[in-house]
Amino acid sequence: MILKAIIIAAAGYLLGNLNGAILISRLLVHDDVRRHGSGNAGFTNFFRNYGGLTSLLVILIDALKAVAACALGRWLFSADGFGLEGAVLAALAVGIGHDFPALLGFHGGKGIVCGFASALMLDWRVGLVAFVVFAGVYLATKYVSLSSVLAAVSLAVSFACWHSDRIWAVIGCSAMCLLAIVMHRENIVRLVNKTERKTDFFKKEKQS
Repeated sequence: MILKAIIIAAAGYLLGNLNGAILISRLLVHDDVRRHGSGNAGFTNFFRNYGGLTSLLVILIDALKAVAACALGRWLFSADGFGLEGAVLAALAVGIGHDFPALLGFHGGKGIVCGFASALMLDWRVGLVAFVVFAGVYLATKYVSLSSVLAAVSLAVSFACWHSDRIWAVIGCSAMCLLAIVMHRENIVRLVNKTERKTDFFKKEKQS
């Protein structure tokens, strides 16, 4: 199982390095999304700068890599009776790879799209809870960061409630959610100071 865990962690991390925002901005826009806006290589910054249907490709790439990683993790550990733990390990690894990609200078995104896809792979119920929380908070405030942080909290809590008998899975999922919150630490400060920027996904938005 140790060897399997290493394979899952390594594969998940490497898949995380396939950053949708960077790939699409380079291949289709011939630019680097990290040179603009917040400098973040995530969906929100990509949408703010480029908008359009290309943003959907970013979601697709970041979601599919999480799906692939979690599927691999569950498959490798399923024979040992720890399929959920394998999926959680993969979800954590792909999140770290997305946030801190070695192949991209350790300058990635904040892992929210990746995290949502991972949540659905772990347990569709907790993924649905996180999505509903995100959507509700976003529609009420237009703050993507606040929506993301509260969705991460709801994911950790709901996962712990439904899988309280799988302690290692709960610990791993909690670590994944904590990582998402930590990645939004600067946003949290701006939210407290009331200087955080709102984003309207229903309008075309572009900045230099």
